[in-house]
Amino acid sequence: MSKKIVVVTGASSGFGKLTVLELARRGHTVIATMRDVDGRNSQVRGELIEAAKAEGHALHVLEMDVADDASVNSAIGQVIAQHGKIDALINNAGLMPIGVTEAYTVADVERLFAVNVFGAIRTDRAVLPHMRAAGSGLIVQVTSLMGRFVMPFFGIYSASKFALEALAETYRYELSGFGIDSVIVEPGPFPSNLISSSPEPSDAAVVASYGDFAAIPGQIKDNADKSHDPANPPRPQLVADAIAQLVEATERRPLRTVVMPEGLDFGVEAINQAVAPIQNGILKAMGMEGMI
Repeated sequence: MSKKIVVVTGASSGFGKLTVLELARRGHTVIATMRDVDGRNSQVRGELIEAAKAEGHALHVLEMDVADDASVNSAIGQVIAQHGKIDALINNAGLMPIGVTEAYTVADVERLFAVNVFGAIRTDRAVLPHMRAAGSGLIVQVTSLMGRFVMPFFGIYSASKFALEALAETYRYELSGFGIDSVIVEPGPFPSNLISSSPEPSDAAVVASYGDFAAIPGQIKDNADKSHDPANPPRPQLVADAIAQLVEATERRPLRTVVMPEGLDFGVEAINQAVAPIQNGILKAMGMEGMI
């Protein structure tokens, strides 16, 4: 198996951190990107480099803010200058707002989309010209089960993940002729820091107008980890393993990969299987079956 040059966004914690360590463990050249590597994430940077070094592997950490064009272009430019190519991009950076949907202002939503959606678009646009020139590559968009269904108080988050799913699937068809795979990983309810760091809605007056109903998002946050079986907690490493398997696949990958904690099934795989023939049928009717 050939070793790959892999860029991972949002690598300071959660799935991103586990993914860079797993890929480095497998011998790939991994570029972990995050914000503020010389400040609040300096300790994480050191931990990642030392953990990889302890197992005899190299891991690079670069400053990159996916919400900033210059930062993304600079980081990707550095990777190309040093390694000459990028085989895989893992778009993992993201935020998870939980709150009364109406209370999120337009500015709130713009800040979220700047990371969850526009951040992926920025990194894709920076990387894709190099992949097209090489005639190969892999783009992985880490979305969510809530990119396929919705829950109350997760509306803004779901909207961003639905958008990312649409983007990834469109890339799937448009990039197929260039030898580039665009795929989606849909993680289930694994423990992460996304809930604890959930951005609050800015419109306090709207929150107050919802009365007791407005307390529900806080209850969701407080009880997020209590629903897990302490004797058999969910293993987020499963997501990192699934991403690594996609990176190492030698044939065309599946469009969507659902990763659930053991013993759970929310039916998203069934949604994907039901929708696929409809989507493929539309493309065939439009004379685009060659892109499937």
